[in-house]
Amino acid sequence: MGVPNADIMLPPRRPPNHLSPAKGEFDGTTDGQLIWYTLGFHHLIQSVGFTATAIWWRKELGVLISTGLVINRIDPLTTSMDLSDLTRSIYPSTNTSHAQLKKDQNLPELIGKEVTIQGYLGQRSDLSKNLSFIPLLNSGLDTSIQIVCARDKTQSDDTFERIRAISSHSPVLVQGVLKERKPTANSTLGEVEKITRVEIAPTNIQCLNRFPSESLAIENTIFGPAQRHLHIRTDKSLRDALLFRAKCAQVCRNYLGEEHGFLEIETPLLFRSTPEGAREFLVPTRSKGNAYALPQSPQQYKQILMASGIQRYYQIAKCFRDEDLRADRQPEFTQLDLEMAFSRSGDVMDCVEGLVKKLWLQMLAYDTGTGPFPRLSYQQVMAKYGSDKPDVRLGMEIMRIDYMLPVDLTSKLGPLNNPAIDVMKLSVSDRPNETRKFVANFMDSSEAAPFNSNLGGQPGIFVFDSSKPLSGLQVFGFEAAEQLEEILDLQHGDLVVLQARKDEPFQGGSTPIGNLRLALHRSAVAQGLIEAPEGFNFLWVNQFPLFQPSNDADPGQGGNAGISSTHHPFTAPASVTDAEIIATDPLKAKADHYDLVVNGVELGGGSRRIHSAEFQEYIMRNVLQMNPERLQDFDHLLEALRAGCPPHAGIALGFDRLIAVMLGKESVRDVIAFPKTGKGEDPLVKSPNQVTEEQLKTYHLRLRNA
Repeated sequence: MGVPNADIMLPPRRPPNHLSPAKGEFDGTTDGQLIWYTLGFHHLIQSVGFTATAIWWRKELGVLISTGLVINRIDPLTTSMDLSDLTRSIYPSTNTSHAQLKKDQNLPELIGKEVTIQGYLGQRSDLSKNLSFIPLLNSGLDTSIQIVCARDKTQSDDTFERIRAISSHSPVLVQGVLKERKPTANSTLGEVEKITRVEIAPTNIQCLNRFPSESLAIENTIFGPAQRHLHIRTDKSLRDALLFRAKCAQVCRNYLGEEHGFLEIETPLLFRSTPEGAREFLVPTRSKGNAYALPQSPQQYKQILMASGIQRYYQIAKCFRDEDLRADRQPEFTQLDLEMAFSRSGDVMDCVEGLVKKLWLQMLAYDTGTGPFPRLSYQQVMAKYGSDKPDVRLGMEIMRIDYMLPVDLTSKLGPLNNPAIDVMKLSVSDRPNETRKFVANFMDSSEAAPFNSNLGGQPGIFVFDSSKPLSGLQVFGFEAAEQLEEILDLQHGDLVVLQARKDEPFQGGSTPIGNLRLALHRSAVAQGLIEAPEGFNFLWVNQFPLFQPSNDADPGQGGNAGISSTHHPFTAPASVTDAEIIATDPLKAKADHYDLVVNGVELGGGSRRIHSAEFQEYIMRNVLQMNPERLQDFDHLLEALRAGCPPHAGIALGFDRLIAVMLGKESVRDVIAFPKTGKGEDPLVKSPNQVTEEQLKTYHLRLRNA
């Protein structure tokens, strides 16, 4: 019933007086405020060779809907619009796809078949003024079929000219006839797989939306965050990462929900402000003085679920923290969050190990082995690797050797009295001169600045050279040099590094020699002196300090005791002994906390929780010395714990970071569709944006002068 080349007349604010919902060519069919009119009776639309049957006018929404078609939203007050904008949204259904043609391309009966197919136009190749070849890419941008655009008797001049006038990368709908394609040398076009046995001779083409001509140099453009949509569209590795992420999420859901009886429950995003340890984002309300807080994690809600009779909970949750940003941090991030009632730490670790093994095997075809992941204490990894998230693939294990060193050497390593002295080795080269050159260049670089200015003293660096007296270790003395050669298994050309530190229990996430270990190894790899480590090496780190001294950089829980919970105040002590020592020396108490680490990256952390309301209140009131007002912020949790809450434990895996590690990406931004920049901004949508005076007034806010 299409009317070619007719002008379009859209309805005015109401139907003409001579038409009513009870009358008309369609027997006055009505559906509430939906009024049906036959095409051509009230609305005349140029059909561009395609036939539409009927069009509906939803007057209060200003929406045109035709049978089987969706037409652009139109202002009810509008009486006219650009016809091309309207016709781009009116197109018939397809009768095939790239996937179907790829599958059936060898079938003889395919030749001569009329097809209607849609996709993106690729870069056109003009062989002459009368012949062009254009790849038509599928919606996934990974498969193409060739369009043969020829000015001959099989194609009208109008079709030929319209095809050549459409810019590359525009979405189109093509009608045409399949023809046999001559053999081609290449079955791919860059990263796109070609359908090689058939091609399309077009009889009609409809541009569904034109790609702007000013962006035509898309293949040679690196798009920034402000054009993230074009970055995703042009970067197959980024699209593949998003697909990989989605598949990993499905594996997690199947493993937890289908195989292990976890229930996926969504917890609220509009929470309340509670001092868990990180800065929060506040959401003002129209109720004067009241605000929500976006959750740092679903921690409190999932503990409340344990008191609610939920045996096993999980969700892939959005979390928010107002922190300084790094390559592996975002102000909003995704966690795979889970909690288990009547469970201990080992139960959670076993469950997560199974999930990780399945993810790596199913998604990467990488076998992590049948045995359990190693479990090392915080004190062990800090002493052995100088980090609470060590990359054990590097070797370079650290040993304490102050007991064997002469006093004069110890005094030369720094200003500390009776320090602990750690040592490690790095096998850079079997040629001592090359090792010396490497060390000299490193120590002169900006990367060595924090080690040269270390308050505990600069590192002592030696090269093991068997051509020298005592192999270059004269300052150690004969006995210490001999012991050192044996315990480190020193070889000709090895680098030996000493570092002094305070002789006290470890605190924080790393030591100076631990940081130097990573920096030296990274530099040696960059210079091609040693190979980069490969594979994945998992381990659990447990028995962290339950509390740590407060500092200005970490808000902690806002107590007055000068200490804060190392992770959060809901973590249970590791043992009865640790629970008892809290009252007298809380900094010596160990937590029943565990981190999953792979290749120097913390994938996530969890703990057994305090399930006794009395003990939880004791930690907050007596140990952390939180003031009564802040303590009231946790009344809801304490009330839930009092309701016979069972013992429980859980974990949260950083899902963004997990995907980045699996794909070998340096930054989590490479696995997030719309990440924030290092300033916490999204240049694409220009957020955050300035608040208007009207908005400030609505939420009873005003800006303070700097």
